[in-house]
Amino acid sequence: MAAGASRSRSPAAPVVTLTTDFGTRDPFVGIMKGVILCAAPDARIVDLTHHVPAQNVVAGAHALASATRWFPRGTIHIAVVDPGVGTRRRALLVETAAGWLVGPDNGLLSLAAPSATTRRILDVSRSRVRLRPVSRTFHGRDVFAPVAAALAVGAAPETLGKRVRTMARLQSTAPRRHGGRLVGEVLWADGFGNLATNIRRSHLECADFRGRRLSVTIATHVLPLRPSYASVPRGGALALINSSDLLEVAVNGGSAAERFAGRPGSTVTVSPV
Repeated sequence: MAAGASRSRSPAAPVVTLTTDFGTRDPFVGIMKGVILCAAPDARIVDLTHHVPAQNVVAGAHALASATRWFPRGTIHIAVVDPGVGTRRRALLVETAAGWLVGPDNGLLSLAAPSATTRRILDVSRSRVRLRPVSRTFHGRDVFAPVAAALAVGAAPETLGKRVRTMARLQSTAPRRHGGRLVGEVLWADGFGNLATNIRRSHLECADFRGRRLSVTIATHVLPLRPSYASVPRGGALALINSSDLLEVAVNGGSAAERFAGRPGSTVTVSPV
């Protein structure tokens, strides 16, 4: 090759992520990867998590939405938290400004595909690429993985399903004001037992709270709001803003879920000190 000549760059292999509540004890995740690799052998498969609490669509939706922004544009995200598998609920392929989402039409995809950034929605329940026969208990293998793989190797999206106008969307619960306090709730507990809430950093930057010391109450326990886990002694409880900009209740070196019996729906209150 002559000096100064430019070398053409090969297109990057497609990135496919997986988010499920399957866990890793059973072979389900590995089987989905096998289906993808049979059709798209160059795909780079990334496990986001397979430990979404079982059948907890809300927790899965938040986990997916927290991760998609950190991937290359055009990434294909498969999400399977699907208590309605085998029913008449639709299977969807959704295009957003950032990439693609594949999963059940039960609200799981909705937080990662807000209306403002959703470009098109396709019903792929009867896609030409689905495996046959389609199991009534494993659409991750028979529908979602084949659709994602076909997209990864360049199939035109409109050939994979029919275009539809709407998708199921979670009704997000916003924290409410009560006097001078802000009352929210726990959304999920992560693997460390940290409790993520629906109270965002922006809620704490309003005029009533800005510049003031704040405390956080859960199950009658009053906790300080601190910048990091190590801001309190080991074993100490605190609240902080986590990497997803959500208020989180935590125990340094321990589990807030265990200490406070925290679970989705548990009340969390922020008050000026």
